[in-house]
Amino acid sequence: MRIQGFLVLFSVFLLLPSEAVAATLGICYGHVANNLPATSEVINILKSNGISDVRIFDADPVTLQSFSGTGINLMIGVPNEMLPSLASGTPIFALQWLQTNILAHIFPSQIRYIAVGNEVFLKDPFYAPYVVPAIVNLYQALQTLNLDSTIKLSSPQAASVLSISYPPSLGTFDPSIRSVLLPLLRFLYETKSPFMVNVYPYFSYISSLKHVSLDYALFRSQNVVQDGMLMYGNLFEASIDAFLYAIEKEGFAEVPVVVSETGWPKGGGVAASAENALAFNENVVRRVVSNVGTPKRPGVGMEVYLFDLFDENGKGGDECEKHFGIFGPDGIKAYDLRFN
Repeated sequence: MRIQGFLVLFSVFLLLPSEAVAATLGICYGHVANNLPATSEVINILKSNGISDVRIFDADPVTLQSFSGTGINLMIGVPNEMLPSLASGTPIFALQWLQTNILAHIFPSQIRYIAVGNEVFLKDPFYAPYVVPAIVNLYQALQTLNLDSTIKLSSPQAASVLSISYPPSLGTFDPSIRSVLLPLLRFLYETKSPFMVNVYPYFSYISSLKHVSLDYALFRSQNVVQDGMLMYGNLFEASIDAFLYAIEKEGFAEVPVVVSETGWPKGGGVAASAENALAFNENVVRRVVSNVGTPKRPGVGMEVYLFDLFDENGKGGDECEKHFGIFGPDGIKAYDLRFN
């Protein structure tokens, strides 16, 4: 799902057993709306709900300054439109960009990730050739500042970059993107950074109503799907494992996966309701905080970013795109989701 503006994310890391850490839950702070509370109020909402990881999609100075000193960790996005400049420039240009647009406004210790572009491969392919060159220049800039070990770089992709996702063990990347995908995977492997993917079982469900049951998408199926020796009771875990298998096939099994967006709309579409949104998000949260892992990586901590903090009435596309908000502008939850 393409998101403009700011995102606060519940982050989910899928790590190899040797690298397992405590699970992390974050939230997306979509900012394409005209009725959102002031950032100071947003921070109060986050803190009162124990949310300490946030994704924003632009390096907006006012937003960064508002988060500075709060103790909230950020994933900061670089808009797709910036990629050509960062890719064609020098590492010195990338360094100046980082210092002027990000580091001048927030402590480096609060920055977990810089997300370079969003859903570029397949969905915004004009920018695809610029992704890795931009990342490399930013990485060299971080090296200059001795921040390359604490601030990780990646580029979130849409789940549609898989040409085969079922069963999970057959997970395969679309052959048309290999020329840009493999350099990205190689960089992530060499820098111990995660592959980021936006996973939306809701959209998978509504696009395959004849093949995917609502119960399977909402974690309440009484039946399991067998894939070799593994059993899958829900679409979310099956989707994540499909990416783990696909990455393995390319020779980079050590690269972890972060679910950089996931969520369920509470209106505006088929099966979009507060009840279903609660059922989906509640199960995602439970799996993250319980370190359940996935059938392929059982017991391995996950890092997941839930979408979205608020509804975004300024978004285009399908009506449901405007109704992912977990909180209202007044800070009251649309449904009783707990984050621990």
